[in-house]
Amino acid sequence: MLEMTREAFEELVGEALDRIPPELTRLMDNVAVFVEDEPESDDPELLGLYEGTPLTERGEWYAGVLPDRITIYRGPTLRMCESREDVVAETEITVVHEIAHHFGIDDERLHALGYG
Repeated sequence: MLEMTREAFEELVGEALDRIPPELTRLMDNVAVFVEDEPESDDPELLGLYEGTPLTERGEWYAGVLPDRITIYRGPTLRMCESREDVVAETEITVVHEIAHHFGIDDERLHALGYG
């Protein structure tokens, strides 16, 4: 398994977020991004997870709720990558994938766009 400190991985996630176009980040609403070492044991290879209510499903009722949560998992990412460059690329894909869920884009469409 490739070695990378949690701090270095968090920096890569931050850099991936910085590469999201500003016109999209301005539209993001009530969402927080976290880095965790491992996902739940029922899906040990999960790279990222979006939990919340996508922007496309929010209505007048949406007020006073906790932020949506995007979690990027360090362990599975490092296990599947062979180099730091692979980690950079996979982290960016995972961040974009989870943000797309925030915008209401489903897995089928993401796979078609190459963010599988």
